[in-house]
Amino acid sequence: MKRFLILLPLLLLLAAGCRQEPSLPDENAVYYWRTEWRLDSMERAFLADYDVRRVFCRYFDVVMADSLPVPNATISFAEPPPTGVTLVPTVYITENCMHARHEGLAKKLVERVLQMNETNDIRGVSELQIDCDYTERSRVRYYDFLSQVRQEAAAHGLRLSTTIRLHQLAMPEPPADYGVLMLYNTGDPRRFNERNPVLDFRDVMPYLRWLASYPLPMAAAYPVFLWRRNIHGVRIDHEVPAEEILRVKKAVEGQRPELRHTILTYHLDRENINRYKPNTYEAIYHH
Repeated sequence: MKRFLILLPLLLLLAAGCRQEPSLPDENAVYYWRTEWRLDSMERAFLADYDVRRVFCRYFDVVMADSLPVPNATISFAEPPPTGVTLVPTVYITENCMHARHEGLAKKLVERVLQMNETNDIRGVSELQIDCDYTERSRVRYYDFLSQVRQEAAAHGLRLSTTIRLHQLAMPEPPADYGVLMLYNTGDPRRFNERNPVLDFRDVMPYLRWLASYPLPMAAAYPVFLWRRNIHGVRIDHEVPAEEILRVKKAVEGQRPELRHTILTYHLDRENINRYKPNTYEAIYHH
């Protein structure tokens, strides 16, 4: 018995070492956040050059109107996706939609996505993503809604992913197959003189303590966009230096190596492609 008790800590360490961390495959992906699907030659080349096989395409938003959640800003498809590229229908739902329970919303949402796929001959879809900046106030209803969406999606052979913002890492994990950690819009827009509200390493740091132990498999999404604002008649451009993106990438992957597998950028657009040099994109997408 004494010998067993002495060996027990070692056995536990070995068991922990053998436990495999759930992870996603090595894959490059990108968000598409426009209201018309139409790619120019540069955007098509970007997908090919960086081996981007999946595009998380925003299909529509869900917003409150007359006390009911309704679809808004639905995308139209001017052309099919390029050969070898699979779309992930992504639906953004505003947080105030989750302040009350709406019977049948999950079923209607999934059916609308499926109808859009059929109408536009979008094939090979195997996943649905829900994006919501939920809070502690809306979390319980949002998780209940996600559970219903997951059940409806699974009935049609679709897995479910959801976005995870930094502040949501402190909450219990949502009922989804995996989450995408959104490493952008991390700061307070009112403090733009002190920090970049799109991404600043100092705003990410406080949340790293929850990252390693967060129980949901995760991918990571990084910003390559420009946020342009007009403040008191003065134009303010918020653009993240490449060095800052890579600094954050190194930090989060240091805490959670799994995040080097499936990597997204936000979002696919000619201006964003031109914003960074090819070696920056190669470094972001490096597994």
